[in-house]
Amino acid sequence: MGNLKLFKQKVLVIGANGLLGQKIVETFLDDFEVHGIGRKNKPSLEFDKFNYTVCDITNREQILELVRTFEPHFIVNSAAYTDVDGCEDEKEDCWKINVVGVENLAKAAKRFGIHVVHISTDYVFDGVEGNYDEESRPKPLGYYGRTKLAAENALISSGIDCAIVRTMVLFGMGIDLNHNFVTWIIEKLTNGESIKIVDDQFGHPTLVDDLAKAILKIVDLKKTGIYNIAGSECMSRFELAQKIAEVFDLNSALIHSIKTKDLNQKAPRPLNSSFDLNKTLKEIGFQLSDVEKGLQTLRQQLDNSKLLAS
Repeated sequence: MGNLKLFKQKVLVIGANGLLGQKIVETFLDDFEVHGIGRKNKPSLEFDKFNYTVCDITNREQILELVRTFEPHFIVNSAAYTDVDGCEDEKEDCWKINVVGVENLAKAAKRFGIHVVHISTDYVFDGVEGNYDEESRPKPLGYYGRTKLAAENALISSGIDCAIVRTMVLFGMGIDLNHNFVTWIIEKLTNGESIKIVDDQFGHPTLVDDLAKAILKIVDLKKTGIYNIAGSECMSRFELAQKIAEVFDLNSALIHSIKTKDLNQKAPRPLNSSFDLNKTLKEIGFQLSDVEKGLQTLRQQLDNSKLLAS
């Protein structure tokens, strides 16, 4: 009886249709009453016990009314404008979603006493030194990183109970999604297409299923503060592409290494945004998969989905 929950606490998942949002919904459904919001008219996931509302977090009144009606104990915000190059062109939209939206959530959380878990990014760092811990001084290079840092500061200065989860290089499987880096490589190599991948950008590939479980632990433990949460292994994007080819039995000869500067991308990228993950291991008691295990999990999921579809 000691572990039996007499009633389920409520969690509001912002960005419920995204890759991470979908996994958070799935992961929380057993233990929480889950309400998702997004911009699509229908949710990507449909469960009997999952409620969904179309809502725009940049509209303060909409958010306040939804929070007042649902009365969540926790808000998990996985919504963001994440097109790094697009952020350089669409600065106003980027700021509204990544900063104003978060300010609106903070105001609602403060009014109703709600604990917020917010997803941030390694792009708050310039990637010069690497091995950043939670106390490292942020120095974003591009507009995306600047908006994500501004959102972190808005939450911290609001005085609410909140946890900020910094993560990177998310991959996994979901419904009605654009490709992430890993699934894009799988598709290209499966089609026999040659690809050019940078060998001078380093980070931690992160299986989205693992990240959702870590967020669940943060909520269960009611943690506050900043946490670096990412896959346990750091490697270059080129090394990751080679590993994908190995795990998925694809032709690694199609993968060619280039330098970041060769891409002439609009937004600058941090070259080594690797994390020190010790705080998460110590305080949350959770270590995410290494790259091999994460990719094997994804392969099994993709194989199962093909079996179900056939």
